[in-house]
Amino acid sequence: MAIQTPAPGGGLRETKKQETRQLISDHATRLFIAQGFEQTTIAEIAAAARVAKKTVTNYFSRKEDLALDHQEEFAASLARGVTARHPGESALTALRRAFADAVAAQDPVAGFSGQEFARMIADSPTLSTCLRGLHDQREHHLAQALAKATGAQPDDIGVRTAAGLLGAVHRVLFQRIQELTLAGHPNDQIAQTITAESTQAFDLLEPSLSDYATA
Repeated sequence: MAIQTPAPGGGLRETKKQETRQLISDHATRLFIAQGFEQTTIAEIAAAARVAKKTVTNYFSRKEDLALDHQEEFAASLARGVTARHPGESALTALRRAFADAVAAQDPVAGFSGQEFARMIADSPTLSTCLRGLHDQREHHLAQALAKATGAQPDDIGVRTAAGLLGAVHRVLFQRIQELTLAGHPNDQIAQTITAESTQAFDLLEPSLSDYATA
């Protein structure tokens, strides 16, 4: 479900728009979970939210956007971690720290989506494909951030390889969280398991990336 915060000073009209967007997203998610993503129509979502069908498409240009509403935040997350690294901190160390923080917070962007939501995605070929595309976007943005951090070109083979390795670890850990969620494990237990497993996963990258893109 969408989590939107009105822009400061946006006024009553902006607040109303955000409330309408939230309402549509909430009803869409409820229907997707109950009926399946592919089986739910835009017309059904509009009827449930008591808005016109055109209103739904004005707020959400694609049906997938109704289900996966943290797309921009997800795609930018690894690049943001590199940009925010501390002085003397490598890209790997910064991303390890950011991932640990996300696990501690049980952040949906890290994969803590809840069993019903995870099942909705797993059961939908469309959403599963969209999620893979978001992982690819995230790796692309990460490569751009690493290029800027190292003074290299975005298509530099070292940058692309580093982004691929770092992106792969995060992709595997995201999928692992989803697997444990679908298996019915509570979030606290998942966080404990992933904390140990992520240490092992990130350790595999230390020999090659421990000093890469150090601030």
